[in-house]
Amino acid sequence: MPQETSLRVSYGKTLVELGKENPDIVVLEADLCWSTMTHLFRDEFPERFFDCGIAEQNMISIAAGLAASGKIPFASTFAVFAPGRCFDQVRVSVAQPRLNVKVIGTHGGISVGEDGISHQAIEDLALANSLPGFSVVVPADAVETAQAVRTAASTHGPFYIRLCRPKSPVVCSEDYHFTLGKAATMRQGDKATIIAIGIMVAPALAAADNLKQDGINCRVLNMSTLKPLGEAAIIKAATETGAIVTAEDHLEHGGLGSLVARVAATHHPVPLEFVAIKDTYAESGKGPELLQRYGLTAGDIEQAVRSVVKRKQQ
Repeated sequence: MPQETSLRVSYGKTLVELGKENPDIVVLEADLCWSTMTHLFRDEFPERFFDCGIAEQNMISIAAGLAASGKIPFASTFAVFAPGRCFDQVRVSVAQPRLNVKVIGTHGGISVGEDGISHQAIEDLALANSLPGFSVVVPADAVETAQAVRTAASTHGPFYIRLCRPKSPVVCSEDYHFTLGKAATMRQGDKATIIAIGIMVAPALAAADNLKQDGINCRVLNMSTLKPLGEAAIIKAATETGAIVTAEDHLEHGGLGSLVARVAATHHPVPLEFVAIKDTYAESGKGPELLQRYGLTAGDIEQAVRSVVKRKQQ
């Protein structure tokens, strides 16, 4: 079994490294520093850490002011609160003036489990993708998280980075290099392509391994950047494999599947299947149980691939 590590811990440790390298890095929090792991930065740089309390709208407005003053603010809270609760402030105060604010939403998707329906951010990517000028990143593991956070810090402009709550398998190799706007090929294949993000990359790889035993060789792409989207990899996958399955811990509308479908329809139409949360909100329960109940497992991806390959052959 692959080693499992926490994306949130990786985020917190990377912030500390960045803080040592750049005195303009500041961190804002909405009374959740022990959950987002920003307490690690607070302990090292208390004078550059701002706990805004349970007031996410104020936190974003303060972050915008700090960015306008030349700082590089990382505003952290649960994804359901940012961009969710404070979407208007993100839109007006950050996106429209294109300020250098980095919004980090942890606890994305339904894997938050027992936190319940009110804390399950399944619309956040649709909200972030709708904002002109924003870069939107969903790292697959702790390795990619550290590199994505560093890229955000060194790239001028607003970012939304979505992290999950549970520990996740390490899927990126030691020599992995994150590039904004470029998909990473995790497996080669010619029968179909699985395009996955975040917590769904590991099950996509597991599904590809199972399918290979039946002679269905699947390409697997980690599409960690949704904006700017790695369109070249999508077009190449459609052209060379003729069928695509997307996998995401998000609503079917407005996330990865919608973006991939637009590119494929524009440049090279092929059969597509979408492994995602359908038009519903989930329940409270353990994370793995919810992922299974709402069709977000390796088995569900495998079934979608078999279906799309069959459609391709008709």
